[in-house]
Amino acid sequence: MRIVLSAIAALLATSAIAAVPNSKPQPLPFENTIPAARDIAFPGTIQLKVDATDITRGIFKVQETIPVAAAGPMTLLFPKWLPGNHSPTGQLEKLVGLVIRAGGRELLWKRDQVDVYAITVDVPAGAKALDVQFAFASATNANQGRIVVTTDMMSLQPNSVSLYPAGYFTRNIPIETRVTWPAGWKAAGALRPTATNGDIITYETTDYETLVDSPFIAGRYFQKWDLGHDVTLDVVADAPRFLVASAAQIDAHKRLVDQAVKLFGARHFDHYDFLVSLSETMGGIGLEHHRSSEDGVTTDYFTDWDTKTSKGPGRRNLLPHEFTHSWDGKYRRGADLFTADYSVPMRDSLLWVYEGQTQFWGYVLGARSGLATKQETLDSLAAIAASLDNRPARQWRSLDDTTNDPVISRRAPKGWVSYQRSEDYYNEGLLIWMEADAIIRRETKGSKGLDDFAKAFFGVNDGDWGTLTYTFDDVVKTLDSVVPYDWSGFLQKRLTEKSTGAPLNGFTMSGYRLVYTDTPTLAFADGMKAGKVLNLSYSGGLVVGKDAKVEQVAWDSAAFAAGLTVGDQLIAVNELPYSDDFLKAAIIAAKGGKVPIRLMVKTGDRVHGIDMAWNEGLRFPRFEKTGKGDGALDRLLMPQ
Repeated sequence: MRIVLSAIAALLATSAIAAVPNSKPQPLPFENTIPAARDIAFPGTIQLKVDATDITRGIFKVQETIPVAAAGPMTLLFPKWLPGNHSPTGQLEKLVGLVIRAGGRELLWKRDQVDVYAITVDVPAGAKALDVQFAFASATNANQGRIVVTTDMMSLQPNSVSLYPAGYFTRNIPIETRVTWPAGWKAAGALRPTATNGDIITYETTDYETLVDSPFIAGRYFQKWDLGHDVTLDVVADAPRFLVASAAQIDAHKRLVDQAVKLFGARHFDHYDFLVSLSETMGGIGLEHHRSSEDGVTTDYFTDWDTKTSKGPGRRNLLPHEFTHSWDGKYRRGADLFTADYSVPMRDSLLWVYEGQTQFWGYVLGARSGLATKQETLDSLAAIAASLDNRPARQWRSLDDTTNDPVISRRAPKGWVSYQRSEDYYNEGLLIWMEADAIIRRETKGSKGLDDFAKAFFGVNDGDWGTLTYTFDDVVKTLDSVVPYDWSGFLQKRLTEKSTGAPLNGFTMSGYRLVYTDTPTLAFADGMKAGKVLNLSYSGGLVVGKDAKVEQVAWDSAAFAAGLTVGDQLIAVNELPYSDDFLKAAIIAAKGGKVPIRLMVKTGDRVHGIDMAWNEGLRFPRFEKTGKGDGALDRLLMPQ
């Protein structure tokens, strides 16, 4: 009876609910009130003053005077879609204390509800300019973002300390910048000073697009070297001893500049500055600009140059990569990536050219200049080839889709990168261009290579440091002018294919094949040292980091099958307390047998044992030469 009564009650309740109609509103439409950028002149010159002296708290104080065109609503924008980041990564959350005045009167400002990077004020009649003040509270801990200020150095990016008026192409907005630097510090950047008053430097008036593309470094300990071709190496460091560079080291950087100018056959800058920071406290960075690059590496860049544990391009690959971007990415840029201002979404479909071919030339120029030896370069390329050749995500996600990753993940860490993919347009893009070089050399019987494409595509209009956009068809047309071939079909296949194993034809056609041995190359070992990890990606499928924590597990690997997951802590191996050496010894001992490796693992607050069935020993990637004499890859890496 109780069951029947309950059923009746439930039925009555349901009927009562059904009898009451649900409310069904219609959504309010989005109203876009932000003026679209127009290719017209901005009426006046913005005056930007930045006080960068608060090195204890890393707070930049900003005063900005922005001329107004007329009374009424005016929208100011904080840069959102940042060039080089390929994504909406402007650090708006760090803008604090915003006050806007006109004629001494404070104005009410309102943030746009749809695009929160837009601020609108009502300009009163008769006002000639807006007086804007705010501060940029930079990260004080790495979990807040990159540390850009220490007590000994700083990285000042103009996009973080300025607002700009909506409604204009940023290249049409004049701006004069004045920076007050910490007492006694020296600063460098692509913008040149026009006046100096103590620690206050006034820089040349330029347009806002150029300003955002012209960051500064400054530091207590500073050194600079002339590299020729109007290129300067500007370096700040944590201490003076890290600034001691040998003549041979500087000569290698000079050769980098020489080889790049020879490769492209033109320069797309009036002058260029490598802005290098050597620090263990300021955050590292590698970011391209047209007339400069931000290159943040560890303090041992010069001091650990020739030691056995620093063999491989590693940190020395950064400068060739970023320098190449002056041609590839800044001057020649995908047409769908170029925008009139920093509020318009960037479309990244051609990053396999922008970043992929830059990755290719970065390694080539590193070898040609002697920043790395040929063998170091080959070993680094082998590590790249192996990582992609063992990436099961290639079976479901094509390379072209990874060009969306800057927007999808914004470089946040991934738990299962081998099955998620990451920004593979860098390294798999390199593989595409390695194969393109091999095809050109084969089709022309060695008389041409990708160098000829570089001159034809990037080396036009010497001295022009504007932006020349391109499409997929432009890339195909230029390749076809080097040597006729079905370049469109080749590129479309590589960009859209889903398959096991990476496209390694560029290496096999050029005289090398990927193999695995039980000893890591010096370059691979250097990568483990720099990352402070034990990389067993090809020896069971895991990477072990600090405190024996598992940092990566390869999808469908032996470690994956055993149940290991990212974040696990290894406690013991074959009943011995865990150490990297004990784990390597266990892998060696298990080779050729059938007995699994016993691991004790802490997952969260639970300790349990697992068996990792791996009996193939230690495996580390390297290239093995397949022919005699110099092959296409050997010739590619030779100085020109």
